[in-house]
Amino acid sequence: HNCRPVGDHSVHYYFLYPEMFGVCCVTLQVSGEILHLVFCVCISGPASVVTMLVAPLLLVLFVPFSPSSGAQLPNQAKAKDLPIATNGQPFPWDRMRLPTTVTPLHYDLAIHPNLTTLDFTGVVRIELDVHEDTNTVILHAKQMQISDVFLLAPEGIKRLKVLEYPRFHQLALLSDSVLIKGRKYEVHLAFAANLSDSFHGFYKGSYRTSSGEVRVLASTQFEATFARGAFPCFDEPAFKANFTIRIIREPRHIAISNMPMVKTVELPGGLLEDHFDTTVKMSTYLVAYIVSDFKSVSKTTQHGISIYAVPEKIDQTAFALDAAVKLLDFYDDYFDIPYPLPKQDLAAIPDFQSGAMENWGLTTYRETGLLFDPEKSSASDKLGITKVIAHELAHQWFGNLVTMEWWNDLWLNEGFAKFMEFVSLDITYPELHDDFFLAKCFEAMEVDSLSSSHPVSTPVENPTQIQEMFDDVSYDKHILAITINSCDVVVFIQHYVCLYIQKWYSGDELDVRAIMDTWTLQEGFPLVTVEVRGREVRLSQERYLKTDDPSPSEGFLWQIPLTYKTSASNTVHRFLLKTKTDFLFLPEEVDWVKFNVDMSGYYMVHYAGEGWNSIIKLLQHSHTALSGNDRANLIHNVFQLVSIEKVRLDTALELSLYLSRETKIMAVTQGFGELVPLYKLMEKRDMKVLENQMKVNLFQDLIDQQEWNDSGSVSQRVLRSYLLLFSCVRNYAPCVTKATQLFNQWKDSDGTMSLPVDITMAVFVIGARTPEGWDFLFEKYRHSLQMSVKSRMKTAMAVSPLQDKLKWMMEQSLIGEIMKTQDLPDVVVSVSKNPHGYQLAWDFLRANWHTMIKKFDLGSSTISYLVTGVTNQYSTREMLDEVRSFFGSLTEETGSEMRCIQQAYETIEDNIRWMDKNLPLLQAWLDKRNRRVSHEDL
Repeated sequence: HNCRPVGDHSVHYYFLYPEMFGVCCVTLQVSGEILHLVFCVCISGPASVVTMLVAPLLLVLFVPFSPSSGAQLPNQAKAKDLPIATNGQPFPWDRMRLPTTVTPLHYDLAIHPNLTTLDFTGVVRIELDVHEDTNTVILHAKQMQISDVFLLAPEGIKRLKVLEYPRFHQLALLSDSVLIKGRKYEVHLAFAANLSDSFHGFYKGSYRTSSGEVRVLASTQFEATFARGAFPCFDEPAFKANFTIRIIREPRHIAISNMPMVKTVELPGGLLEDHFDTTVKMSTYLVAYIVSDFKSVSKTTQHGISIYAVPEKIDQTAFALDAAVKLLDFYDDYFDIPYPLPKQDLAAIPDFQSGAMENWGLTTYRETGLLFDPEKSSASDKLGITKVIAHELAHQWFGNLVTMEWWNDLWLNEGFAKFMEFVSLDITYPELHDDFFLAKCFEAMEVDSLSSSHPVSTPVENPTQIQEMFDDVSYDKHILAITINSCDVVVFIQHYVCLYIQKWYSGDELDVRAIMDTWTLQEGFPLVTVEVRGREVRLSQERYLKTDDPSPSEGFLWQIPLTYKTSASNTVHRFLLKTKTDFLFLPEEVDWVKFNVDMSGYYMVHYAGEGWNSIIKLLQHSHTALSGNDRANLIHNVFQLVSIEKVRLDTALELSLYLSRETKIMAVTQGFGELVPLYKLMEKRDMKVLENQMKVNLFQDLIDQQEWNDSGSVSQRVLRSYLLLFSCVRNYAPCVTKATQLFNQWKDSDGTMSLPVDITMAVFVIGARTPEGWDFLFEKYRHSLQMSVKSRMKTAMAVSPLQDKLKWMMEQSLIGEIMKTQDLPDVVVSVSKNPHGYQLAWDFLRANWHTMIKKFDLGSSTISYLVTGVTNQYSTREMLDEVRSFFGSLTEETGSEMRCIQQAYETIEDNIRWMDKNLPLLQAWLDKRNRRVSHEDL
């Protein structure tokens, strides 16, 4: 191999395996004695699909943790400069992050949850490695009673003094004698706390059986900073340790954890204590345990794999079990790094806030993310379940085996796992192949186009800031496009330049670090303007930003690997744009040029001069000359450019007219994605006349072609569901008539008639429009055990025009007895999209804000989803003032500093600008269009 330095304190490796892997690029950074993975990716030779090589990456695992000497106890600090503990004494540490004078080696954890009194007690013994002489151990604990704190030292057992500083969730254990550098010690702590009422930490869950009995369980969710609420610990990802866990339970329950159970001991009082094998070295956020009455199904291939679920739903686990076996074996072989644990459990949790969690050896999921009924679940359900399992199992390597040192590099975990979602499905489940990865890029761009965005690697300190890192930028910004069944696969995980090092720039000097930094250390993304003059193509770049203030876009410069093709050839050409402006020459004059081929780069393109007119002409006469991804990319770009006044609205609308002939799901759904918000903006302003004019017939031919059954490929079936739902919501008469007929037949059969799965959402939406239909649907929702069916019913009820039902539905979701509180965010956001419910959703959010931030946690993606989901279609000064007034009245403790609030302001301001600028253009274009169209528009 050829080794060369890149920048200070980093090493960049090229590995050339011509026959097996092609060209691989690994970048490592050295900080003190810690080796950090920066980037590892390979591109294969011309005949095969891209391969990720992780063996060099996993060298990181074998570098021993050696704490930095930069964070020491402030022994010299004056007492007046220190925080004050709960007992009034100075607390000997004044920073949010823990010192590294001592680090944990091993936890011996015994925990006893009481599912009747809904609390738990426990004892933890932590073996410590001392790196500097000290008499103080700082660790985390949150909202728990601490007692019986001892130091087990070579000299004997000593009681330790305990100070608490709740603001930082920290404990200080003070010793009368010095803990000597290089020695090993143990601390012993007893603790007690209530099971959490939220969805974090060690929390209470429940479910209702078909007979109406409520059963209680206790499960964990520790990412990112919630292990400290379950047991005293060093709750930061770099403090990896081994864990030996024991759980006390009643005989009617079972307990599962990260590792297999090695024995069960009978205790006095009829209790049982399960002993679990010791884990590999891992971070606290990956520890997991569940006490429940779940049942399981298992398979053993290369690994032992089990699925756990509530007893009445265990028959819905067969697909997930097969998928988990297939995917874990695939990763084992693909990475050529053996899965390091003896088993992998997947548990469907009835109360679960996130989509899933990658706890090592015990991944946890929402029931909708794991349970599949072949008779009731849809093609998109199967796709979604397979994706989420693929994502969480990829984390067993990316995140668990190799872990970021701190949460500012969360994107390393999530970017790689998201990428492997698509790679693994393409190989293991090619029949489920879809193009929805493009939607992930567009979602990330939506957030990244605001001035409140953040770089993918950005400083974070407190738990709220850490929670806010779990957004589209961290998950999706570095996943661009995977071109299946071709030689070129482009990945943007930290930066995508490294992928093409050998392919593009062989023999050229290239500063890889400089390219990397432009993508990881600055927020946002570039807009590339292209102007063709004869054979000359003029290029320029600027930051794409939705704001009136140009100052936040100044000073940004990216090194952008551009791709393009022209009317003269299908060849994909490449050009590295490193400066604000540049130019290239074409071999000959062309009719059109398309940059960012297949959306293979994280940038937008504006075609200046006659560029957009050439693209429109191409799409109108021969749209299949470009791929479906290219067409989706053009739809996205042209409408987004309207927002910053680079393109007139009527130009974007003219381009969209070709959609009447579109059949590719990604292009059609992107058309929905750009046009439906126009409806929604007008709904919020009560502009029914203009809204009715907007019901153009773009999709009528495609809708009329749809059959009301479940035939076709996954993409065809998903497209059918979208089209029929859209047509019913927009009141297209033939579809409304058909859906009404089917709902009445289904209702008359008392729900026993089998409806084609792909059309159920459209049928339920129409049925929920009457009080009788809504009530019938709700009764079926209450008693259904099929999670995918319940999900569709819930959405249909939330878009009903019946305002009393909408309000009641939100209230019941908050209470959590009839409807699950985990579903509250989806219910509220669905109601907010409803023209009859958006004011109800906003009123509900304000009235219940303090309850919801306690339940879902400040800074969480759920709170962000609620804030942006409820407000992102407002477009009037009055609503902006109302939103500012409410959020401006909050304190920092109740969320005033959250990034999502600033994003909400920016989005509403952008909507106002858009409406003020474009409503006259929209009206003029519609008048002109309507004169050309004689038949009734859809």
